[in-house]
Amino acid sequence: MKKHLLILLFWVGLPALAQTVSVKTNLLYDATTTINVGAEFGLSPRWTLDLSANYNGWTFNDNKKWKHWMAQPEARYWLCEAFNGHFLGTHLLGGQYNMGGLNLPFGLWDGLKDHRYEGWYAGAGVVYGYQWLLGRRWSLEAALGLGYVRAGYDLYECPHCGSWQGSGKKNYVGVTKAAVSLIYIIK
Repeated sequence: MKKHLLILLFWVGLPALAQTVSVKTNLLYDATTTINVGAEFGLSPRWTLDLSANYNGWTFNDNKKWKHWMAQPEARYWLCEAFNGHFLGTHLLGGQYNMGGLNLPFGLWDGLKDHRYEGWYAGAGVVYGYQWLLGRRWSLEAALGLGYVRAGYDLYECPHCGSWQGSGKKNYVGVTKAAVSLIYIIK
């Protein structure tokens, strides 16, 4: 009960402390059919907290799937002023996935074409970005993050039906965030 009360107080109190609040969508995720929404709260003249959630629940032709959900909180330090210009940040990420029948570039996940992987992931990284003011309430942002992700998985014989083949873990170091976001500033 105390945990739920603390979470409620955080969500109710954070916007009250915020100097500026914005909502956003990552157009790169939209292009991959991943539904996403983000909110950013001004904490001080140079610090903001960005919270994003992403979901892809679709199965495509030939039973190709990239189903996942992800949460990605990020603390940002703005070099000039919040919500304008250059920023540096650090982010966490975590979620679950169910994917198979895909051929990812650069050998990112060998065996994904002929198998299905289902599991969880968690990681952290650093990010650099820039935000352009487009008008009084609209902005455009580009950001790139690098970091580490640890994934646990169950392996299945084929993308659709196959039997369980075992479990494992995978480590990844590389891009953990890529964003071109359209932003609407609420207040």
